[in-house]
Amino acid sequence: MSNLNSDDALRQPMIKRGPVNLARQALLRLTNLGLTTAYTAYRAHPALWRLTARNYRPGLERFAKLNAWMICQQASLDVPAYQDHLVANGYTFRWWDLDSYPQTSKSGYVSAYAEEDRCWNGRIDMVGTVVDESSGSSGTPYNWMRSKKELATVHKNVAGYVTFLFGSEDLFCINAFSMGAWATGTNTGLAMAKVAMVKNTGPDLEKILDTLRHFGPRHTYLISAYPPFLKHLVDRMDAEDPEYWDEFRLNGFVGGEAMTEGLRDYVQKRFARVYSGYGASDLTIGMAGETDVAVEIRRELTRNDAFRAALLGAGEDRTPMIFQYNPLETFLETTDDGELVVTINSASVMSPRLRYNIGDEATLIDFPDMVAVTRQFPELSARLSAAFRRQGMRLPFVLLYGRADSTISYMGANIYPLDVENGLYRDERFAGLIESFRIELRDHGELEVRPALHVQLRDTAEARALSDGERAEMAHALTSGVLDHLTEVSRDFKQSLEEDPSAAEIHLELHDHGTGPFTGGQTKIKNVYLMTED
Repeated sequence: MSNLNSDDALRQPMIKRGPVNLARQALLRLTNLGLTTAYTAYRAHPALWRLTARNYRPGLERFAKLNAWMICQQASLDVPAYQDHLVANGYTFRWWDLDSYPQTSKSGYVSAYAEEDRCWNGRIDMVGTVVDESSGSSGTPYNWMRSKKELATVHKNVAGYVTFLFGSEDLFCINAFSMGAWATGTNTGLAMAKVAMVKNTGPDLEKILDTLRHFGPRHTYLISAYPPFLKHLVDRMDAEDPEYWDEFRLNGFVGGEAMTEGLRDYVQKRFARVYSGYGASDLTIGMAGETDVAVEIRRELTRNDAFRAALLGAGEDRTPMIFQYNPLETFLETTDDGELVVTINSASVMSPRLRYNIGDEATLIDFPDMVAVTRQFPELSARLSAAFRRQGMRLPFVLLYGRADSTISYMGANIYPLDVENGLYRDERFAGLIESFRIELRDHGELEVRPALHVQLRDTAEARALSDGERAEMAHALTSGVLDHLTEVSRDFKQSLEEDPSAAEIHLELHDHGTGPFTGGQTKIKNVYLMTED
């Protein structure tokens, strides 16, 4: 990390300061002020946020792109690190051309400059600023600063989205996200407090169950958590007193990692509705979120090959998360390689995120184009019409595949953690015994490598009491479930089995809670699915 010293400053006169440039600066500052004021107005109340989401039109995309260009141009005048970044990348000013601004990234921009140099006017607003720490899932943890104004915007956006999905009448949010340095948990609680009663328990099963018992079934509960934690909560309720918990109205709001439809089905045994949100510590929480329409589309991808080919293209075996997003807030683009590029369209972001390549693979589809695809399938179209009437969000879609480094390649096929999870949960007899899992490629000698799945059992009496025969039966059932699911969703994997039956030799090991590769517990906030060398 570096500060912009006097040597760096020698490069900056390339940014001209003549009369025309000064006039341009004044125009941009005035326009930016007007846009910021307009955005502040529609965020003033969740009802206005909902109104905007229901009346969004594709033509506003041009306005959103213009705003992204203006944010970048404003930063070229007032953010020291960005000025240097532009000069280093041979930037030339062009009116209204967002593509003229080079992309930024964690390695090429964030790591290269000190925090203050990436802020407006090279200054950190100390009072009210909260420092967020990324999970470290991509390597070394990073610190991310968010100013008081920025946090207020984030909280209003999340509050608007939550009321859009769950309403606000008699809503009691139990926030089970981590309350540590990963400040998303804290911010979720503050956002929910704008529209609900909130208790921040963190991921503590006992506290959550005690809270539910104390306040009883008369409220509508919204539990925000990581997807696997909701499963743990359901497992605990089922083991403790199933009939008692039947009286409670429970909903779930999850984030931090992708969720499979198998897991959604599992937790919806007790939860009426479960939606996932998309955000990143690098950028902001609440960038995008699921709706009934998005969930219905994703479910159809898992069971309709013709629709999958129509929407994703031939040969695409992965099932992306599907979210809707507001380009007026977060302008999204994709590179030629399908990587997601994000510009936060708000001058209130103290350290602006400018054409930031987050490293996620994604596809963008506007609302009318999605409608055109789904109309080719009448039964799906009818279900989507019913789902749309419930919420009516006209925002565009982002189909998120996640990061390419979250896979292992085997026999010419990519194996994704989401597909492994779907396979592990196929047999409901054993799903309730699973705590977590990890994947690795294991060298079997003779230049042969095979996948190995490590499954951690829950810390329950039932799991501890499994006999050797029951463990063998469970391992066989889980392995079969994973193989069956991979064969169904991956043409490459299916082809490899046809060409070489030994490809089915996937080794699965059951581990008692906190043993083997799970010794020492989970050291990262998000689940880690790939085994790494020490």
